Amino acid sequence: MNEPIRDRLVTLRRNLHRHPEPAWREFYTTARLVEEIRAIGVDELAVGPDAYDPADRMAVPDAELGPWIERARERGADPALLDRMAGGNTGAVAVLDRGEGPTIGLRVDIDALFIEESTAEEHDPAAEGFRSEIDGTMHACGHDVHMTWGLAVLEAIAESDFAGRLVVFFQPAEETSGGGCPMAKSEFADGLDYLLAVHVGLDHPTGEVVAGIEKPLAMCHVDATIHGASAHAGKAPNEGANAMHAMGTAIENAYGIPRHSDGMTRVNIGKAEAGTASNVIAERAYMEAEARGETTELMEFMKDRLERTVKSAATMHDCRAEVEVVSESPRADSDPELQALVSEVADGASGIERVLPAADFGASEDATYLMERVQRDGGLATYLIVGTDHPTSHHTPTFDVDEASLEHGVDVLVETIRELESRHPVPHVDPAEADGDARIVETEGRE
Repeated sequence: MNEPIRDRLVTLRRNLHRHPEPAWREFYTTARLVEEIRAIGVDELAVGPDAYDPADRMAVPDAELGPWIERARERGADPALLDRMAGGNTGAVAVLDRGEGPTIGLRVDIDALFIEESTAEEHDPAAEGFRSEIDGTMHACGHDVHMTWGLAVLEAIAESDFAGRLVVFFQPAEETSGGGCPMAKSEFADGLDYLLAVHVGLDHPTGEVVAGIEKPLAMCHVDATIHGASAHAGKAPNEGANAMHAMGTAIENAYGIPRHSDGMTRVNIGKAEAGTASNVIAERAYMEAEARGETTELMEFMKDRLERTVKSAATMHDCRAEVEVVSESPRADSDPELQALVSEVADGASGIERVLPAADFGASEDATYLMERVQRDGGLATYLIVGTDHPTSHHTPTFDVDEASLEHGVDVLVETIRELESRHPVPHVDPAEADGDARIVETEGRE
């Protein structure tokens, strides 16, 4: 690992791609990141429970974590690190503390998805030998790229004459919206003047950069269990309380929840299971659902209606429902001040052909927890997109990236951090006038 990361971006990304791990199981991934971070040399490195309060985690799996730990151990992960990550406390925060200057955060996510990666010859990871080595799990959203960016940016800033504090959040469990909250509540989010979050692709081609997203949907993951009573389906169906029937009613009525006039709202039942045999009245049914809204308030509206719908359907069929909000994330928009700065930086970056100051996100992201925290404390945040040509959509078995975007992301992020350093404090702009001749708003206590 003596070779600079900047000279092995492709190799590093492919190595990470081969070892995908889902939310709160990123044991090998975290150990690999720590190995690289230690080689870079940072002023502070916190892993797992040292990086956040484990009690603040959301969507922690009930499944046994042992096989994932053992797989990481077999692949050479540091045993001491694995012990520290016991219980699924994965992820890390790396800090460069280089004297007087701004405090800048960079957030990258590290988890993968439960998707079986394609073996098709036209799928480059399969053809070139870096397809996922873990059956049923895949980096199908570009988080392998994000981690590579995080490490390369950390190295570049460490080797520069940067003055200030850089905090890089290697955040677990983004796909389940479980890791953003604990990172945002941690001490490492204290006093951030600026926060950069970043994603690859999202239907933006190679050579295009979006300086900041707008209108990410607030969202929540909801699990529901309906308890009924079993009975013989032929002899005495009336003696049962049909949890499956209640579930069917709940699903149909959930999709009938009125959409709100104040903005976009969404609801979806993504998983449903019930019953044991054709001749048995189902005594238990289970559903996994989500609700989204254009604002946090609209998401809360949909969440409340969804919970009420499930419980009412259960009652209708003499059953009982338990509804649990597993995880959620708020809406937080990028600040125009940082959108303008990123636009300026990206416009001068090598290989960048088009810069969009802003774009509607249309999906959800738990980086909004960190964004909201920084903005609430008086700082500025933006979530930028570095485009890449991806042959198929995110979250599909054939997702891949154009590796030219690796250099693009590093260039834009490093130069943005250096510009924030030189221009600090970046004046706040009145949001009401951000689209016109922006008026400077005086700020205090952030220098």
